[in-house]
Amino acid sequence: MNKKLYICAIDYTKYSIMKNYRTRYASNPENVREYNTQKLRNEFLIKKVLKTDRLKWVYSHYDRFMVAGVIPVENNVKLETLDVLKSEYFLQRRELGIINIGAEGSVQVDGKTYNLENKEALYVGKDVKEVVFSSKSKNNPAKFYLNSTPAHKVFPTKKIGKDDVEVIELGTAETTNARTLRKYIVNSVVDVCQLQMGMTSIKPGSSWNTMPAHVHDRRMEVYFYFEVPEDQAVCHFMGQPTETRHIWMANEQAVISPPWSIHSGSGTSAYSFIWGMAGENLDYGDMDICNINEIR
Repeated sequence: MNKKLYICAIDYTKYSIMKNYRTRYASNPENVREYNTQKLRNEFLIKKVLKTDRLKWVYSHYDRFMVAGVIPVENNVKLETLDVLKSEYFLQRRELGIINIGAEGSVQVDGKTYNLENKEALYVGKDVKEVVFSSKSKNNPAKFYLNSTPAHKVFPTKKIGKDDVEVIELGTAETTNARTLRKYIVNSVVDVCQLQMGMTSIKPGSSWNTMPAHVHDRRMEVYFYFEVPEDQAVCHFMGQPTETRHIWMANEQAVISPPWSIHSGSGTSAYSFIWGMAGENLDYGDMDICNINEIR
């Protein structure tokens, strides 16, 4: 009887998907200049952030920043560690930020339950062993957006309600960048190691966010766009100030912004986005402004 020999090639990309994470490596800005549209999207765009009844992480090599989202519907979802972390539990060496953009839900942290309504947040500190996500109603579930960064110190878990945030009004209608910025997880609101998170909402009639644009070489950033109507889009701008690129984005997608890159966007309608940052400096104002007429 003849036997055939089959050679099996291992697809490590698929393997990492099975493990509920994908890795994004850092990119040299000189190389990014040569990327075509698809390559740019493959490197920086996170097309599907929110998953039903499971967590799927993107592990970025920019400051080891991690991004995920979960919609608990049929089951409660537990935060599990990943092979890439080489840790006994997810938060053994990390901190976690959570913002709910859906209906009411709850997060159980080492046995204590925190209820989160729409646009409320929770900071979870290092050394927490168990985190469980659930929705109040599976017919109208919560949508938890998650950011995580390495942590060097234990800080207590803290809920940040709508009345706890710092609110800043920015821009003007005349320059089509009128917007409301809300600081949720920043060191003036909650004790953190390096993670920062907040939310910006564009006012009707305006389109631009983070304009004038800036860079902050001491921190990286991730933008998560939401409240984008189904038939509309946001054009996200990135790249070095004199060598910009753009990525068209749909609702509930995220994009990684390297420290050397601007991060700004313009939508075809009003929208909101969550910004998350990590790096060596917790000073929110640590940025280098780019003059609008000098951007290329």
